[in-house]
Amino acid sequence: MAHIAHIGLGGNLGDAEATVRQALRALDGLPGTRCVAASRLYRTPAWGRLDQPAFVNAAATVQTTLAPEALLDALLELERRHGRERPDGERWGPRTLDLDVLLYDEQVIDTPRLKVPHPHLHERAFALLPLAEIAPQAVIPGHGTVQAALAAVETGGLAPIG
Repeated sequence: MAHIAHIGLGGNLGDAEATVRQALRALDGLPGTRCVAASRLYRTPAWGRLDQPAFVNAAATVQTTLAPEALLDALLELERRHGRERPDGERWGPRTLDLDVLLYDEQVIDTPRLKVPHPHLHERAFALLPLAEIAPQAVIPGHGTVQAALAAVETGGLAPIG
């Protein structure tokens, strides 16, 4: 059975724009997965830790036969292939590539490895703005539509690239 998942993409080390574009194309190469929509790229200010370069962010919608944690594993492998390192205990630091399962159908998933909807998705303009471009009516369980969540956050500082 095919599922619809929404993926957040970002990075701020190296040629982040090229890396995010490559990752968008690579989503089609994941097992049982096809990218059906991709947002524009956005330049966004650093979040969480401000002592780092601005990010390049995007969102994609994929149709996949992968179960949620299998999709996560495939995304983590894609990150590793793009040089992503995850120092123990570091959060919100600089990275070559970050791939997040933002939504998976309209499921709520809470396991030690995966939380869907992605925690704080409804509060993060850098994830909502590109997602709203391709899936404004997608439902964030417990928070309404992507479009409604975007209307409630500040989007200053985010700018489309190109």
